[in-house]
Amino acid sequence: MSPFFVKAIQLILSLSILIILHELGHFIPARIFKTRVEKFFLFFDVKFALFKKKIGETTYGIGWLPLGGYVKISGMIDESMDVEQMKEPAKPWEFRSKPAWQRLIIMLGGVTVNLILGFLIYMMILFVWGKNTLYTEDLPGGIRPSPIAQEIGFQTGDKILLVDGTPLENVLEINRYLFLRTVKEVTVEHQNGEKVVLSIPAEIGKKMFESGEMLPLSPATPAIIDSVIPASAADLAGLKSEDKIISINDESILDWAQLGTLLRGKGSQEVRLVYERKQRLDTLQISTDEDGTLGVFSKTLQIDFKNEQLGLGTSIVEGFSYTYWSLYDYVAQFKYIFTKKGASQLGGFGAIGNMFPGAWNWQAFWASTAFLSIILAFMNVLPIPALDGGHVMFLMYEIITGRKPNDKFMEYAQMLGFFLLLGVVLFANGNDIYRAIFG
Repeated sequence: MSPFFVKAIQLILSLSILIILHELGHFIPARIFKTRVEKFFLFFDVKFALFKKKIGETTYGIGWLPLGGYVKISGMIDESMDVEQMKEPAKPWEFRSKPAWQRLIIMLGGVTVNLILGFLIYMMILFVWGKNTLYTEDLPGGIRPSPIAQEIGFQTGDKILLVDGTPLENVLEINRYLFLRTVKEVTVEHQNGEKVVLSIPAEIGKKMFESGEMLPLSPATPAIIDSVIPASAADLAGLKSEDKIISINDESILDWAQLGTLLRGKGSQEVRLVYERKQRLDTLQISTDEDGTLGVFSKTLQIDFKNEQLGLGTSIVEGFSYTYWSLYDYVAQFKYIFTKKGASQLGGFGAIGNMFPGAWNWQAFWASTAFLSIILAFMNVLPIPALDGGHVMFLMYEIITGRKPNDKFMEYAQMLGFFLLLGVVLFANGNDIYRAIFG
């Protein structure tokens, strides 16, 4: 099966799970408070439904438009826009007849379920599959800084020791910390053994986003030769696979990128090269090729993550922490959507589908589902009419002032929110189509 269909199946399955459980978050407290639920639908049944069956007072079904799902609660102005019902006197079983605190619980139920679900999935992933770690000692070559990172004081070969006084379990997470979290200082160890505390500018995340340097710190690739091009400068000089280049003209080579910067674009030249072979150092004079290269291919850097199995108690604690920071990081990056560049990167179902792997992998599927659940929780709680957060906003107004917004106002607000969301959906999916066509 092609990767496209594997991703599509995972996306549909994931969204179906999330939508059903989200709507159950509204359905269950509604029934607890004896509020009638007229419909419970997975996907939208515009004009017709693929399947429906009435059980008791509620019609359960599957719609044909996979843009979400809904529960239709009696006596409530929602996406169904059933305003005729609102013209009749309120019935005891209707939403509008219930105390404000009960209505608030009903409206917050979906978001609450999404957050709990995200936590439970992350906890399960950690308990079943453990967690992968990559401590700073697992990157023997240290890191390679981008220009932005060099401005702060990072150097090629640095080892990340502490971030605000705490070691990282995955040293590659340093980029996420710099971009989304408030990092004040990073302790590094330079190649010469000197330990330095670097002060991190408050606007580093904004600068990363605007410059496009989203990975200012990446693993340094030691200058180990994978293969030599026949008849090249390296071949004629006697360099072989597995040789490690130590220096060029007495300048230490800590990373392949550094080697390229030294040689490329400078034409043919003779250089003094020190290399290591079988733990022995040797020196040779070598004339580079006309394009300034040696004629070698670099050995791919192998990053060896270590897997740590966790007990149930630790999985619960770390699952909660992972859920919190996933939500925190998503909220932190949300502000960039309101920039021109951020809006252009907004994605729809295509972007969401690409969160899943092209080959079936249960761990990756559940990790993506957990993250989507957290995204849905945050998006639904935004104070926009037609979303749960819009209803919560009006309910909070009612609780604080003791006055309900009138039904006509709620109708217009619901329509405004619906068209706003429709515009965002069309724009996001339009971005997907544009990127698919133009790259």
